[in-house]
Amino acid sequence: MLLTQYIYQSFYLFFIGSLIVKIILLLLNMKHVKSNFNEVPTQFQEIISLDDHQKAQRYTLDKNKFGIFTLVFHAIALVVWLESGALNSLFKYVQTISSSTITQGVLYLVFFSVINSIISLPESLYNTFILEEKYGFNKTTPKVFILDILKQFIVSMIIGVPFIYLILFILYSLGNSWWLATWAFIIIFQFIIIWAYPKFIAPLFNKFTKLEDEDLKKEIEVLSKKTNITFQDYFIMNASLRSAHGNAYFTGFGKNKRIVFFDTLLKSLNTSEVIAVLAHELGHLKKKHILKSIITGSLFLLAGLFILGQLYRMPAFFQAFHFNQEEPYIALLLFVLILPYYTFFFTPIQSWMSRKNEFEADEFAATNADPKKLISALLKMYKDNSSTLTPHPVYSKFYFSHPPANERIEFLKNFD
Repeated sequence: MLLTQYIYQSFYLFFIGSLIVKIILLLLNMKHVKSNFNEVPTQFQEIISLDDHQKAQRYTLDKNKFGIFTLVFHAIALVVWLESGALNSLFKYVQTISSSTITQGVLYLVFFSVINSIISLPESLYNTFILEEKYGFNKTTPKVFILDILKQFIVSMIIGVPFIYLILFILYSLGNSWWLATWAFIIIFQFIIIWAYPKFIAPLFNKFTKLEDEDLKKEIEVLSKKTNITFQDYFIMNASLRSAHGNAYFTGFGKNKRIVFFDTLLKSLNTSEVIAVLAHELGHLKKKHILKSIITGSLFLLAGLFILGQLYRMPAFFQAFHFNQEEPYIALLLFVLILPYYTFFFTPIQSWMSRKNEFEADEFAATNADPKKLISALLKMYKDNSSTLTPHPVYSKFYFSHPPANERIEFLKNFD
C-alpha cells in the first residue's frame, strides 16, 4: 500500500512540476519576445527589416500561446485516461474480442493510439489551417491533409502492428530476460526503418526528384572530394506541397544514404549558400553525430526497458494507476505514458548536446565552404521561416536543439 501511494504521488509530483516549468518557460519567452518587438537586434539590422522581425515575433508569440493551450489540453487528457477508468474499460473491451493475450495486447495498444490520434486531430487542424495559414506558411490543402492521415494510418498498421506483436511475443515468451531481447529487437528494427525510410516510406508522402542543376552538381562534387564524403544521390523534395518552410536533411545509410533538399530551400538560396548548408549537413556525418545519437538513444532505451522489466512484476505499479489486473501490456502502455514526465528534466542536457553538435557541424562547414555564405544562408532561413532572433536565454538553453541566431552567427564570424 505504501509503495502504491509512493508511485502515485511521485508521478503527480513530476507531472505537475514539469507542467509548471514548461508553462513558466513559455511565459518567460513570450515576455522576452514582446520586450524586443520594436527593434531588430543590432547585428541583424542590415539584413532583417523591422517588418520581417515583427512578423517573426508575432509568429513566435502565437506559437507559444498555442503551446500553452496544448500543454494543458494534453495534461487534462492524460489525467482523464488515468483517473476516469477509461484504460480499464478499454482493457475489458479487448478481452471480449479475442482469447489470445498477445492479440488483446495488440488491440489494446492500437485502439489507444487511434483514440489518442482522434483527440489530437483538432490540434493538428488548428496548427495547419489557422496558425500556419495566418503567417503564409501553410500550403496543405484539405485533400492532402486527409490523404496524409490515411497514409499515416495505413503505414502505421503495416509497420506498427507486427512491431507491437513481436514486442509482446518476446515479453510473454522470455520471462524476466524479455527486456534485454526487446532492446536488441528494437535496435535491429530501428536500423531496418532507417534503411527503408528514404526508399519506401518517404516517397509515399512526398515526391523526390534527382538534382538536375548542373552547376550545383559540379559544386557538390568539388565539396565531396574535398571532404572525402560521397553519396549515391542528391534529391529535391516537394516540401512546398505542405509548407513554405525550407530545410535540408541527411537520411538513410549504406546504398540508401542521401542528402535531401527542400524545394523551398533551393528557391531561396543561391548555389554558394546551398553548398554551405550542404557542408553543414556533411559535418554531422563526418563528426558521426547521427551514430552517436543512435548509441545514446540505445543506452537510454536499455535503461528504460530495464526499469520497465522491474515494474511490470510489481502489483503496486498497476494499483497506483487503478488497475487490479497485472497484465504486462498494460504496464507497457502506462510506462510509455508516464516516462516523459520523469525524463523531462533531462531536456536541457539533450539540448546542450544537440547544440554542441550543431557548432561542430558549423565549424566543419566553415572550414570546407565559405563561412560568409553559410551566414547569409542562415539569415535567409531565419527570415523565410520567421524564426525569432530574440528568444529568452533560459528558454533557448532549455529547449533549442540549434544555437540561437546571435550565438551561431558570431561563432561563424570567427572563421571569416
